[in-house]
Amino acid sequence: MLEKQFRLQENHTSVRTEAVAGLTTFMTMAYILAVNPSILSASGMDTNAVLMATALSAFIGCMCMALLANYPFALAPGLGLNAYFAYTVCGSMGYSWQFALLAVFVEGLIFIVLSLTNVREAIFNAIPLQLKKGVSVGIGLFIAFIGLQNANLVVDSSTLVTVVNFTSDFHTIGIGALLAVIGLIIIAVLHVKHVKGSILIGILATWILGIICQLTGIYQIDMENGFYSLIPSWSNFDITAIRQTFGQCFNFASIDMNVIDFIVIICAFLFVDMFDTLGTLIGVANKANMLDENGKLPRIKQALLADAIATSAGAVLGTSTTTTFVESSSGVAEGGRTGLSSVITGLLFLVSIFFAPVFTTIPSFATAPALIFVGFLMITAVTEIDFDDLTEAIPAYLCLICMPLMYSISEGIAVGIISYVVINLICGKSKKITPLMYILAVLFVLKYIFL
Repeated sequence: MLEKQFRLQENHTSVRTEAVAGLTTFMTMAYILAVNPSILSASGMDTNAVLMATALSAFIGCMCMALLANYPFALAPGLGLNAYFAYTVCGSMGYSWQFALLAVFVEGLIFIVLSLTNVREAIFNAIPLQLKKGVSVGIGLFIAFIGLQNANLVVDSSTLVTVVNFTSDFHTIGIGALLAVIGLIIIAVLHVKHVKGSILIGILATWILGIICQLTGIYQIDMENGFYSLIPSWSNFDITAIRQTFGQCFNFASIDMNVIDFIVIICAFLFVDMFDTLGTLIGVANKANMLDENGKLPRIKQALLADAIATSAGAVLGTSTTTTFVESSSGVAEGGRTGLSSVITGLLFLVSIFFAPVFTTIPSFATAPALIFVGFLMITAVTEIDFDDLTEAIPAYLCLICMPLMYSISEGIAVGIISYVVINLICGKSKKITPLMYILAVLFVLKYIFL
């Protein structure tokens, strides 16, 4: 039955490989179960309710991706968009979280229409192949940068970022950073020796080392500064809390709407979500060699539709925009090639509702080595960029370098598209530019002016 549904042999994979890939993806994404409730609670939402909504929306998104598109791409409420939801829409703009959920729900409906009418697929296919390679490399740098920050190896400084001082706050920040380095070495050595599941083993090994450090007093708990116990413990978790957010996007009595603001907020969600998703699909699909000779992704419409359905479903459940996660690349690195990997990830998110204390105990310094190493795997696509054609290579470079430095996949794509159109137009190579690329470039320029 699994063979018929997911075509494992055709994709040169096995049940075991897909299971390890799905578990690995989940382990690198599990942090969202702790981070998303923490961020959205700033809008006044109940933390337990958001955790439930996060897990359920991830389950729905992963299952949609698996059954509609048969791809190993996992979905969950995205970072960045949840911060915009909580701190901008509900914070500085002063709207209720019910209002913000309605905006997310409408955004999802618009995406469903765009997916069914081939608009999002056309945008994906309009992006030049060399630029797609740049997107893949840029995402690699971006997630590696995220990993370095999660490990506290890279910290804030007067020069924006710098390496951590291992001896300062050694029992919290320092030991975590050191364990992350050890975890990265474990993953690298196992990968070099072709050990299956090297990334997952590295995550678990780093976590276990952390527990040992806690038991011996080397790692110390400092809850005030975000350093919690690494040993799972069950607390009073209310599984019925979902009632507080479910369907609240339709609670119009709590929604005081300004139409102009509502449209602006929807547009902001649309731009970021659309190009974050497209960028992630390009990067992860390129790493898995799923793009055809023309740089197109088969079944892209189904993949985008799954993403759109998950967004609206997540809003009904009570969470910000659900999107395709770049951490899916960790599962792809472990050999995941079909929707079975997404099914495993989705089921683990569903199970996490009942075992939330276990999964949320996995420290960020344990998953950070996985992100850093997957970043290495993804930047290998830089060798596929044609540096002999500077009108192709320069926009690809600007795209890949802007993603980590601007801390946004969508911003990198925006810079890449604008620079591609401008450079090729001025250099007399306008025949290479498709009409849709012109439209996208203009839209991105307008976005910077008005949003």
